[in-house]
Amino acid sequence: MEESLIPKLDNRWLTWAAFVEETKRVGYLAGPMVVVTLSQYLLQVISTMMVGHLGVLPLASSAIAISLATVTGFSLLLGMACALETLCGQAYGAQQYRKFGIHTYTAIFCLILVCIPLSVLWLNMGRLLVFIGQDPLISHEAGNFISWLIPALFGYATFQPLIRYFQTQSLITPMLICSCASLIVHIPLCWFLVFKSGLESIGGALAISISNWLNAIFLSLYMWYSPTCTKTRVPITTELFQGFGEFFHFAIPSAVMVCLEWWSFELLIMLSGFLPNPKLETSVLSVCTRVSNELGAGKPQAAHVAVYAAMALAVLETLIVTGTLFTSRHVFGYVYSNEKEVVDYVTTMAPLVCVSVILDSLQGVLSGIARGCGWQHIGAYVNLAAFYLVGIPVAATLAFWLHLRGIGLWIGIQFGAFTQTILLAIVTSCINWEKQASKARERLFQGLQ
Repeated sequence: MEESLIPKLDNRWLTWAAFVEETKRVGYLAGPMVVVTLSQYLLQVISTMMVGHLGVLPLASSAIAISLATVTGFSLLLGMACALETLCGQAYGAQQYRKFGIHTYTAIFCLILVCIPLSVLWLNMGRLLVFIGQDPLISHEAGNFISWLIPALFGYATFQPLIRYFQTQSLITPMLICSCASLIVHIPLCWFLVFKSGLESIGGALAISISNWLNAIFLSLYMWYSPTCTKTRVPITTELFQGFGEFFHFAIPSAVMVCLEWWSFELLIMLSGFLPNPKLETSVLSVCTRVSNELGAGKPQAAHVAVYAAMALAVLETLIVTGTLFTSRHVFGYVYSNEKEVVDYVTTMAPLVCVSVILDSLQGVLSGIARGCGWQHIGAYVNLAAFYLVGIPVAATLAFWLHLRGIGLWIGIQFGAFTQTILLAIVTSCINWEKQASKARERLFQGLQ
């Protein structure tokens, strides 16, 4: 339990051989999780790409719909599911395998309950967008798109707790296989629904919904029938209702920490709708946000294993990724759109996206350290200050007052990301690792009660 939360405190990590060994361990655990995370992002990215080739309006409307779905639904469910990293981690470390399984069922049931009011909100999203002053045509199309994403919401609510169920047991292979299988199915399915079925942009939303449920079904079948899950597989009973209070106690601060950062980036898409030529601005900002999220994802898992090895891998990976992205900046926009105006704008934004990837990777490791120490509340304060007191005000000033438009929005939010990285680095430098080890033992002891 403690080993997964903090790096080793003896002097072995100072040697080159120990550092290399630690890096191998990080890569073994984090590598597959990066693939799993990317496969989830790619479901939305692929749908956005295919819908984007229908025209600027479909790209803009699907982009704002997916952004709203992320802001109001997916980020919330993901953050709440992170509570299982504490609950299931303690139960598994204490060998309370029945409690481990019950925690998983409780989380799934609670998240499905949360999906019900979210679904009502999504059904009325088109009218809400018009009410707050968004372009009526984009609002109508976005409302239709997000309505067809409602099944994806329930699939996501089932899938995320299952991810934590397997991750806590270090059962990485089934997640990797299931995620890749869903992604392989998603590509031809999305192509057929968008271009051949007559559904057009709505087909992209339907493909995401189907693929999310495939992920959940694949992992559920593996959990129920694989011998590797025998000790943690328990029957569904009314015991799951007894853990509601405990689950929400951990789920709420976890959700706040995750959502504050996600919301700030997705707010860029909303603000772009108020700029001149909102179709172009929304299209370009959505492409930049998707690329940044996709390429910068997956680092928090590594931070739980070893801080220094994770940071080294993060730096190496960002150098490779940003170099590739910058080199291909003149052609990358064509992946999302055939419109030359969109492609040229994406080319202009590419250097800023590279900066975003670097900051996102570094803060991902630092955020993982904070969560590993049980400091979700500190992470929430850091994200609140960095993005809502610095990033978003600077972005709005540059975009609307200095008339830098979409570029101003993106520069501003990177000010927030830089502030976040600095603050988290300061927090990390102040960690007393011996004290954190003692707290880890206390949490494990409480799990045995």
